[in-house]
Amino acid sequence: MSGEYDLEAGPDPATFAAATAESDIDEATDDPVYAVGVGPGNQEFLTPRGRRAIEEADVVVGFTTVVEFVEDLTDADLLTCGYKDEAEALEEFGERIAAGESGTAVAMGDPNHSGYQFVGKVQDAVERTVPDRPVRVVPGISSLQMAASRARTPMEDTEFVTLHKSGDLEADMDRLATAVTVDERHLLVLPRPYDRMPGDLAQFLLEEGAEPDLEALVLEKLTHDDEQIHRFTLSELAEHAGGSGTEDTPFSDLVVLAVRQPVS
Repeated sequence: MSGEYDLEAGPDPATFAAATAESDIDEATDDPVYAVGVGPGNQEFLTPRGRRAIEEADVVVGFTTVVEFVEDLTDADLLTCGYKDEAEALEEFGERIAAGESGTAVAMGDPNHSGYQFVGKVQDAVERTVPDRPVRVVPGISSLQMAASRARTPMEDTEFVTLHKSGDLEADMDRLATAVTVDERHLLVLPRPYDRMPGDLAQFLLEEGAEPDLEALVLEKLTHDDEQIHRFTLSELAEHAGGSGTEDTPFSDLVVLAVRQPVS
C-alpha cells in the first residue's frame, strides 16, 4: 500500500486493515496507537475507553468534522484533514508516532460498521514509520445502532449495508436489492454523499422490484440537537432522486436510511 489510496491501482485500505487479527495485548510493552470510533456526534455516546484514548494522546488525527466533536476533551495537537489532504495529515501523524509520541486517530461512529478504509490508512501510516507499533481499534456507538433503535428494526431481522466508502458499489447495491425484494428483510443503509443519497437508493430499489408503499425512514443527525426523522413511502422518497451535490438533496450527509418490511 501507499499513501495515494488509489483503489483502482492498489489494495483497498479496508482489506489491508482486515488482513490479520490484532495481536494479543501485552500491557507492559504494547504502547499502541488507537483508532477510536467517537460515536454519532453527541459526546454522551462516546465510550469511556474512547474518551481516555483521546484525552491521553499527544496527537489526534481525523477528518475536521470528526475532530471538532472531541477537540474540547484533549490538549493534544490536532491534525485535521479532508479527503484531499488526508494522506499528508496521516504522514505527519506517522512521523509524530515514530518520534515517540502517543497518537489517536478518530473516526465517526464505529469504524467496524463503517470507516475501515480510514483504519487501514492509519495502520499503513504507522507501519511505514514504526512497523512494530500496534494499532488498536476502540469501537464506538454507530449511527446504525441509533437508527435501529429509532426505527425499531432489530438487527437480527435487518440487512445492513454501508455505501459510505470509496470505490465500486455494484456488489453492495446488489445486496440492497436482494435484501428487500428477495429476502424481505428490513434494510439499514449508510448512504454515500452525494451520489448515493436516500432518494437515489429508493429509486434504485423501485427499479429492482421493491414495493412502492414500503415504509422508508431517513434518520438525520442522530443524537444531535437538530436530529430529525423523515417518514416516507419508498415511492415518495424516490422523488428526491438525482444529482450529485449538496444542492440536489434535502438531506445532510449525516443520514441513515431505514426501509421497513410490514410486520405481521
